Amino acid sequence: MSQASDTVVIGKIGAPYGVKGWVKINSYTDQREGVFDYSPWLVGENGQEYRVDHWKTHSKSVVAKLEGVDNRDQADSLKNLDIAIKASQLPQLADDEYYWRDLVGMQVVTENGYDLGVVKDMFETGANDVMLVKAKSNDAFGQKERMLPFLFDQVIKHVDKQQKVIKVDWDPGF
Repeated sequence: MSQASDTVVIGKIGAPYGVKGWVKINSYTDQREGVFDYSPWLVGENGQEYRVDHWKTHSKSVVAKLEGVDNRDQADSLKNLDIAIKASQLPQLADDEYYWRDLVGMQVVTENGYDLGVVKDMFETGANDVMLVKAKSNDAFGQKERMLPFLFDQVIKHVDKQQKVIKVDWDPGF
């Protein structure tokens, strides 16, 4: 894999399931079965390619049989490894839609032009998505980081993918 930004982690391989090479799958997709919409999987740091031979739901989780993984020892060697895919495998989005990975690194600027910093991370809180913004080292308000709710029209006014700038309605002192 040429660089980390070329891939997206969509899950993690869990413990072996049975003795015939099946593994439990921890899916990070919206629907847990969504992890199986992508193939091939790039597993582990080296991005070893695997294809899913079979999968099924089991209890409240999913399990899979990967091609070439035929016994418990082979399955155990994959335990806790990330499942990634090439970013190009993700569906194309409309102009007004964004993957979180595309927002990370963007500048965040208030409507009045104050530079709040750069998006460091995105996460869910249950109520809404949140942007973690790393402030500039010389922030006039002494902030190191800010958490802004990712709410369109209320906080997020405009996302410019080309310029990599997110315009917000936000008090820099908060």
